[in-house]
Amino acid sequence: MNDPNASVSASTPASTPASTPASGAPLRLQLTGITKQYPAVRANDGVALRVKPGEIHAVLGENGAGKSTMMKMIYGAVQPDAGEIRWNGAPVHIASPAAARKLGISMVYQHFSLFDTLTAAENVWLGLDKSLALPEVSRRIGEVAHTYGLDVDPVRPVHTLSVGERQRVEIIRALLTDPQLLILDEPTSVLTPQAVDKLFVTLRQLSAKGTSILYISHKLDEIRSLCHHCTVLRGGKVTGEVDPTKESNASLSRLMIGAEPPELRHQASKAAGVVLGVKGLSLAKQDQFGVELKDIAFEVRAGEIVGVAGVSGNGQQELLAALSGEDRRAAPASITLFGKPIGNHSPRHRRKEGLHFVPEERLGRGAVPVMTLASNTLLTRTAAVGRSGWVRMGEVTALAEKIIARFNVKAGGPGAAAKSLSGGNLQKFIVGREIDADPKLLVVAQPTWGVDVGAAALIRNELLALRDAGCALLVVSEELDELFEISDRLVVIAQGRVSPSIAVGDATIELVGEWMSGLWSKPAAAAPAATPAVMHEEMRHAQA
Repeated sequence: MNDPNASVSASTPASTPASTPASGAPLRLQLTGITKQYPAVRANDGVALRVKPGEIHAVLGENGAGKSTMMKMIYGAVQPDAGEIRWNGAPVHIASPAAARKLGISMVYQHFSLFDTLTAAENVWLGLDKSLALPEVSRRIGEVAHTYGLDVDPVRPVHTLSVGERQRVEIIRALLTDPQLLILDEPTSVLTPQAVDKLFVTLRQLSAKGTSILYISHKLDEIRSLCHHCTVLRGGKVTGEVDPTKESNASLSRLMIGAEPPELRHQASKAAGVVLGVKGLSLAKQDQFGVELKDIAFEVRAGEIVGVAGVSGNGQQELLAALSGEDRRAAPASITLFGKPIGNHSPRHRRKEGLHFVPEERLGRGAVPVMTLASNTLLTRTAAVGRSGWVRMGEVTALAEKIIARFNVKAGGPGAAAKSLSGGNLQKFIVGREIDADPKLLVVAQPTWGVDVGAAALIRNELLALRDAGCALLVVSEELDELFEISDRLVVIAQGRVSPSIAVGDATIELVGEWMSGLWSKPAAAAPAATPAVMHEEMRHAQA
């Protein structure tokens, strides 16, 4: 299909069925000398990229390396300052995402581009041929969701969906366009292992019929098992091209960050008194698409990390809202902090008592996009606000500088807008802001979503250091390997209920699989031990 905004006269060639082009066949996509300069940073500096028809091509780099900027230029959302883009052998100017879609390019963003007030089907329909009626779009969504294991209710408003469910909507929207090039930016960051396996089957099927895939991920195991080729970026420049199937995690890490990630310093916990107590917490769902919380009970002690596992959409959002104070309907005594009832306390009141919270949505809840990093510290850190209401900006700026330095945040300084940071760097800043507050209880949702291996190791080590300093931590994550690396005890949330706790060393894949389905009648103590690595690998092949 011709792009009216592209400098090509011939129609776009059809996808070739092979996973690599025949001799002499044009590349699906070629970038030459692509450069993009922003006021504070050169995001891309003479970047080159070659993608063959049917190739699953990984783009690897640490947070802020320029990966997302390059993808946005391919998708027409950002225009390059210099360089050439060739599509199926012909030079093109991709003026907009609409022009990219006409060429046959679809993209799934790491930060979702969905309208909260519309349903999943309506959001998908906006990106499709309007000759299709909305009921037909809903039917096709159901077919794709069933085929690829990406469960989505087409009639649910997006604002009622969890992060994982929103990501499924984005993936389904892209798949329904039948693209020649599919760009995936951290597509598995909040998918379950079972959904990841099904997605990989889908991607291999697309590759086999000639669809090219640009795959951005920080999960090195995924890249090594899925991708045919890998281009590595560092500081906006291409630093290498490799066959990932012939590389190790360590060698890919060295290419990406110049070193191997620091080892996790996880020693046995020295749990003390109960900090967070939850008992008899029951809450009716606030809308027809929500999840009812049913008699939830667990506790978190000083000096330990309790992990919460579960499939997205099983009550995690509702539980986090009740614990953070966003939902204050809970009976006061159903949530206690150091034995004191706080179920009806406001978020500000809870922070004064030592409870800090990192939400899963970075932009909009964790940070205000248009505000500077310095100003964003004031969302939860108010020590620099005087009694008269005046803000001591020198202290605010110093605090932001401290967090940027401590957590190696790549940004244009404290004055940089939150929305100008890459997803991983913004995550480091938000997590760092709450850790630096020296909390007594830290509740964290998806702590390392979308961050590179080095940043993930930094964040996990900081969480462990906080635990060793006597803080109580509750970590909600859909990354099972993460939970097994840092948690001391584990609970599973399913259908609005929470399982009994189990020591991580006593868990088995069979037990966790049953618990994720809401079945926890078997005594946990009877289960033999399993290492985190073994459990994670087995979990990828278990039934949800």
